[in-house]
Amino acid sequence: MLSEPTTLLDRPRPLSPPPPLDWLTLADAFEVACLVRCTPPPAADVRRLDVGPYRGGIAEFNREDAAHRMRQLLRRLDVPVEHELTMGGLRRRYELHRLSVPREHRSAYANLLAAGWRQGRRELLGGPVPGASTARRLWRPRLAASAWRAALLAGGRHVRRHCLGIRLADRDLAAVLVRGAALLEVPAVLRPGSGCFLVSVPNGEHRARITESARLG
Repeated sequence: MLSEPTTLLDRPRPLSPPPPLDWLTLADAFEVACLVRCTPPPAADVRRLDVGPYRGGIAEFNREDAAHRMRQLLRRLDVPVEHELTMGGLRRRYELHRLSVPREHRSAYANLLAAGWRQGRRELLGGPVPGASTARRLWRPRLAASAWRAALLAGGRHVRRHCLGIRLADRDLAAVLVRGAALLEVPAVLRPGSGCFLVSVPNGEHRARITESARLG
C-alpha cells in the first residue's frame, strides 16, 4: 500500500535556538564556565567530550578565593551549590575545595554554562562589529576581564621576572585570554607547553592593567 506524500505541514519544525542571555547573566555564567575550564576534571567527574565539561556539576580548586568566587557567581545565578573542604597531598599538604551542584539542578547548570561560554566566546573572538551598540562596546571588555579574573584565580600561575603567565589545558580558553588581553589593550603571547598552553603578558604596566581590570569592584 502506498503511503501518502508528506507535506511541509507534516514535517517537524526545527527547534528554535534559545534566546541570548542578558549581559549581566552572560558575564556571570561566562566567568563560571572559565573557572571550570581552568581546572582538571575531578576523578569522580568523567567529562566525556560528547556532553561537555559542565555536565557533571563538580569543580575542585586548591585556592579558597577561587571556590568563594564560584559560589558567589552561582548564588547570583540562582544555582545551589555544596562546598566540601578536604586535605590533599602527602609530604606537602594542601586544601582542596570541592564544589558540587545537586543532581536535580545539574542539567540547568550545564545548559546555563554552555550558553554562557558559547555566547561569551563568540563575543570575544568574533572581533569588533561595525555599528555595535553601546552595550556591546561596554560589555566586551568586561567579559575579557571576567575571563582573566577566572584564569588568575584558578589557572596555573607561571610567574617570571619578565612576565606573568597562566598555564591552561584548554586551548579555547587560552585563545579567549589572548583576545581578551587585546581588548584590554595588553599584548599577550600564547605558547604551547608540556601538556598545556601558556598565556603570558609582560611585567610592568601591561601586567598591572590585566590585574587591575580583573580585580573585583
